[in-house]
Amino acid sequence: MSYEDIQEHLEELYGLEISTGQLTAITDKILPVVEQWRSRPLEAVYSFVWLDAVHFKARQDGKVVSKAAYNVLAVDLQGNKDLLGIYIGDAESARFWLSVLTDLQNRGVKDLLICSIATARAAPLTGFGDAIERGSPRCGLPRSGPVRRCGATLPSASGQDIDALRGLEGPEGRGG
Repeated sequence: MSYEDIQEHLEELYGLEISTGQLTAITDKILPVVEQWRSRPLEAVYSFVWLDAVHFKARQDGKVVSKAAYNVLAVDLQGNKDLLGIYIGDAESARFWLSVLTDLQNRGVKDLLICSIATARAAPLTGFGDAIERGSPRCGLPRSGPVRRCGATLPSASGQDIDALRGLEGPEGRGG
């Protein structure tokens, strides 16, 4: 999106007139903060992780191309939700997911206990499970059934709900 597109968008939606210079100043202040967030150290272990991509069209070099925003949402061992990263790539691929998981490891992630992948398409992304297993070999990968449905609801769960679920773990923390 060009600065002119952003100016037009802000004017249309909010009646806000802003100059290209102002947009540049805002961008120059925000980009270092975004980069700091993208490279921040992460927890060593996450109990539940959602791996999903949002597909969109973008204009690139005068052409409309397909892109994917790879999202990694997680719940840590204390029950806190955290967006670990958003990565922009071309069409969704297992190879790109492996690079995302490698980035998470480089930022300090040692273990993902359960990973949930979206399979809204007719068939899961070929090689996605293998990429997860290579990136986090001990990760449980629910592919269907109640665990997947539970995983689909956890992103919107409150801290109180997650505390209740943690209470179901038992004294050893593994369901016993």
